[in-house]
Amino acid sequence: MRRSLCIAVLFFITACDSPKGNVSPAPVAAAKAVKETPVRGDMLVEASIGDASNLIPMLSADAASMSISGLIYNGLVQYNPKWEIEGDLAESWEIKDDGKTIVFHLRKGIKWHDGAPFTSADVMFGYQTIIQPGTRTAYAEPYMQVKKAEAPDDHTFIVHYEKPYAPALESWGSLVVLPKHLLEGKDINNSPLSRKPVGTGPYKFVEWAAQERIILEANKDYFKGEPYLTRYAYRIIPDSATQFLELKAGSIDMMVLNPVQYLRQTGNAEFEKNFQKFKYVANAYTYMGYNLNRPLWNDKRVRQAIAYAVDKNEIIQGALMGLGKPAAVPYKPGTWMYNPKVQTYPFDPAKAQQLLAEAGWTQKDKDGILMKDGKRFEFEIVTNQGNDKRKKAAEIIQQRLKAVGIGVKFRVIEWSSFLKDFINKRNFDACLLGWTTGPEPDQYEIWHSSKTKEQELNFISFKNAEVDDLLEQGRRTFNREERINIYGRFQEILAEEQPYLFLYYEEALPVVSARVKGVELYESTMGIGYEWPVKWFVPKPLQKYAMQP
Repeated sequence: MRRSLCIAVLFFITACDSPKGNVSPAPVAAAKAVKETPVRGDMLVEASIGDASNLIPMLSADAASMSISGLIYNGLVQYNPKWEIEGDLAESWEIKDDGKTIVFHLRKGIKWHDGAPFTSADVMFGYQTIIQPGTRTAYAEPYMQVKKAEAPDDHTFIVHYEKPYAPALESWGSLVVLPKHLLEGKDINNSPLSRKPVGTGPYKFVEWAAQERIILEANKDYFKGEPYLTRYAYRIIPDSATQFLELKAGSIDMMVLNPVQYLRQTGNAEFEKNFQKFKYVANAYTYMGYNLNRPLWNDKRVRQAIAYAVDKNEIIQGALMGLGKPAAVPYKPGTWMYNPKVQTYPFDPAKAQQLLAEAGWTQKDKDGILMKDGKRFEFEIVTNQGNDKRKKAAEIIQQRLKAVGIGVKFRVIEWSSFLKDFINKRNFDACLLGWTTGPEPDQYEIWHSSKTKEQELNFISFKNAEVDDLLEQGRRTFNREERINIYGRFQEILAEEQPYLFLYYEEALPVVSARVKGVELYESTMGIGYEWPVKWFVPKPLQKYAMQP
């Protein structure tokens, strides 16, 4: 749920950037002959199916917004490719009092993009803002754990916790720092900075044309060094096929391929010369979540029946062309917190029908739809526009559930409307969505019963007293073995209760133009993209965008 590599597409505007000659892909023969010495210049154009919603990080929950915000802002700490915590705005820290106190020592000489100095007052302001009841954020919970915060001087920030809090250090990497000099005394929920942000990060904001593009430029004063790529362009192209055409035409440099595109280009020598193709299990999973406030889902036997009625392997073959793995829990296989022993639901329509009958769905109408108390068993799945894999998954679910007497409709909705009018307002029967995962197992904000209000992340309204207790225990212990047991039991409950139908972990399939150098793959952790803001570059002979002042 943090800074994930998100793909976007940007429409090229000559008023901002003028191409050198045409925009076709640079000849790869020339690219391979070019000495790979990092130089500055040029623009990276990335494609996305959806626009951002708000570029003040604490006010957004979508991947597009967080991806862009991660280039504009910094946290106090961050994860490196080995999933180890390292300094960001903080150059060092001390953990004291059995983990209940953290003293951050901030870097000196950092400036906001408008030239104002960054100090501990900005960290204090961000902390105070996120915990204010009026701030419309889904991310306040980790900071509500703080008993007291101090900023004794411009370069020291201290936090004290009432109880040990295992995710404490990691939480200060989550983009909570804000420019006090621009926001103090103002309503953050209606700030112009949501559309024109000012941060400390590697890129500065230039332009946002809604549903078209977001353009950033390199921060020459960035404390980790000026990025090599002078500009970054995030284009919104909701259709994957159109993205792919623009990729091949050279109008974009980077996108996520869908499985059909990936497989069709495998073995295509010309494509593989012109582009760098990657494949790895993503730090993410896809699920169908039930709105548990709807009476239809009151009986867990119904949810279990649906799990038996849906063939996850069929979805992986049909929607992902085999490029994925069945999911059963909200953690990536192979990570230390993953529990491989939870209850699973192999495809078994007869078992599904048995459970539905036990739950009282015994009669059928003339259309073959199950009935109970005079009501048909039918519901609607909503998902977002631009994700063909989810749409195909919904179609397969629809077919499989029809076979056991359940009527399903599904609706595909533009991303911003999907979040605003359906997810945030709890206006759905079931939703098909995904979560990004990471190295910290705490999922309090997604699963705790206190996090069900509008714009909070438990939007399915799941409530389970034992899960609440486990989530509280998990965040209070630093011992990994104890945490393995706690989160192992947490996964067992989710597997039994089935508030989500966990569907699949898909293979990430990003592709980057061959003219872009410095791209590295961290397969088991970050994937690609972690280092691009300061390490990716285009050699001079392959640069094609001339930046105008």
